[in-house]
Amino acid sequence: MATPETEVLDVERIREDFPILEREIGGKQLVYLDNAATSQTPDPVVDAIADYYRETNANIHRGLHQLSQEASVAYEEAHDRLAEFIGASGGREEMVFVRNTTEAENLIAYAWGLNELEPGDEVVMSEMEHHSSLVTWQQIADRTGAEIRYIQVDDDGHLDMDHAAEIITDDTQMVSVVHVSNTLGTINPVGELADIAHDHDAYIFVDGAQSVPTMPVDVEEMDADFFAFSGHKMVGPTGIGGLYGKQHLLEEMDPFMYGGGMIRKVEFEETTWHDLPWKYEAGTPAIAQGIALAEAADYLDDIGMERIERHENALAQYTIDRLSEFDDIDIMGPGAGEQRGGLVSFTLDTVHPHDISEILNDYSVAIRAGDHCTQPLHDKMGKTASARASFYIYNTREEIDALVDALDAARDLFR
Repeated sequence: MATPETEVLDVERIREDFPILEREIGGKQLVYLDNAATSQTPDPVVDAIADYYRETNANIHRGLHQLSQEASVAYEEAHDRLAEFIGASGGREEMVFVRNTTEAENLIAYAWGLNELEPGDEVVMSEMEHHSSLVTWQQIADRTGAEIRYIQVDDDGHLDMDHAAEIITDDTQMVSVVHVSNTLGTINPVGELADIAHDHDAYIFVDGAQSVPTMPVDVEEMDADFFAFSGHKMVGPTGIGGLYGKQHLLEEMDPFMYGGGMIRKVEFEETTWHDLPWKYEAGTPAIAQGIALAEAADYLDDIGMERIERHENALAQYTIDRLSEFDDIDIMGPGAGEQRGGLVSFTLDTVHPHDISEILNDYSVAIRAGDHCTQPLHDKMGKTASARASFYIYNTREEIDALVDALDAARDLFR
């Protein structure tokens, strides 16, 4: 029987590209529901990595021989492809490759924040920020004397936009906010926040780690000044991600790291920097990973980002419906019927989330348990931890039913 998500995506066909989903653990077929941490990688992306090492393996921008020229062109074009994927019309000049969203946060915090912030300045974040943002800006504030302020999150997991308008002031220099919460599934109104920030001559940094893999993103439409994402959450390799920045801002900032590859001319007295984006990519980069990340973007676009978004929301809604059948389960974030990212965090009375995860593993169901790098948010909501099921293009309702059945087993064990 057709279900809403199978009408959107040909899930069975997509699953053929992910051999790992055929694995059995303890005699049971793997049910992988930890995609918000890391998605699985399809054969075309794996092939792109292997093809580079088999046919083109050479350093970039350092040789005149054929292999180096081929690798350089492929790596440069990968920047253009990822810029296009997130709606950045400036191409490679606005797309810096980094290891992950965390490194992108640090690049802006150190290259911009250390030089621009001073006592009396403010950085505004939300209470649902990932540690990669929250901890990084805390450290920069400690060094510069700037103050951190937090937009409140209500009991239903939404940003209090009235509070945002109140605390973003002329003293605010940077607003750093997550696009989709990795704990609540909340989709934040980043375009509205950008408008508020810009009205006060502040910049906005958007953490797109959970949005770029799962929905259409247009950084120019939202008017983000900086935007970051990770490849390993969007069917790409680990160790590669992207930082978008408006070109004039990237040109004005000093580099974050120094060394080979990011220089134009070096003299004993001084050094001048390379063009964008290379001035931010010191040393030999993750060449194979960058090329494969472009293949990941092609793979997702071939499926269709709008279809992926509908599929994930359908699975999240079905999960909420199934978990709501039980009085002893508390679901975090927006409720049934609200558009949300493809993840659901929850707690089960009398069973610690870590125990839930271990028991579910016995049933070959992989989820995440802990504070999901949002410890202050959990503290605010009176929880030490939560369990999180997160979905992607290859997940089905049957797998969510397997999750619920395994939760029944956990409940019975601790009853």
